[in-house]
Amino acid sequence: MESEILKIENLNAYYFDNHALKDINLKIPKNKVTAIMGPSGCGKTTLIRCINRLHELSPGARVTGKIFLQDKNIYEMEPMVVRRKIGMVFQKPNPFPTMSIYKNVLSGYNLNGIRLSKEEEEKIVEETLRKVGLWDEVKDSLHKRGTFLSGGQQQRLCIARAIALYPDVLLMDEPTSALDPISAAKIEELILKLKENYTVVIVTHNLQQASRISDYTAFLLLGELIEFDKTEKIFTAPSDPRTENYLLGKFG
Repeated sequence: MESEILKIENLNAYYFDNHALKDINLKIPKNKVTAIMGPSGCGKTTLIRCINRLHELSPGARVTGKIFLQDKNIYEMEPMVVRRKIGMVFQKPNPFPTMSIYKNVLSGYNLNGIRLSKEEEEKIVEETLRKVGLWDEVKDSLHKRGTFLSGGQQQRLCIARAIALYPDVLLMDEPTSALDPISAAKIEELILKLKENYTVVIVTHNLQQASRISDYTAFLLLGELIEFDKTEKIFTAPSDPRTENYLLGKFG
């Protein structure tokens, strides 16, 4: 297997008495797309929220176990540092409504108290918007609000906001589920391009999407990791009958 960037060891996550993730052990390879799939309520979103320490912000949430980002346990790091290294894109496009496109891209720097010169700002904004294929569409309206963009453009702006800080890992929670098919296809193309520079972990309900864009797939069921392997192997010859039943649409 390729070199791993994230290593999850004996991870358990709880909401009050609900044991949402049970003893998860998983190694996520660098510069690959890893899909996390499974039926609703199986713990997919909780897992990625643990990876960038958002889970602990929920009421009654706690975690046991370890997650290593390149050999450093993220639970021994400052949460802000973790979130800078591990970016997150959510299900619904959520540009900051009062901010311009320009300010949206740079918002991570402001939140982290990192001061940039005007020159650095402009370089990061252009470079980042080019990476997500938005620059040509928005370069003349950088100081308009991000919310005037279409849904697909807004989601690409949110991806730009997440990668502007040059994270190591990009987490995506069903990033195309609120988009029309054409916008969704553009985001999928973008994800394939992004793995040249980032490790992408994507939660998806869409089996076709997982098979199209991911290199590895993890299948979760009722908070347990049932199977993790190369995507091709999971989709053509799963080792566990529960994975096969899920892929055949027998539940989910």
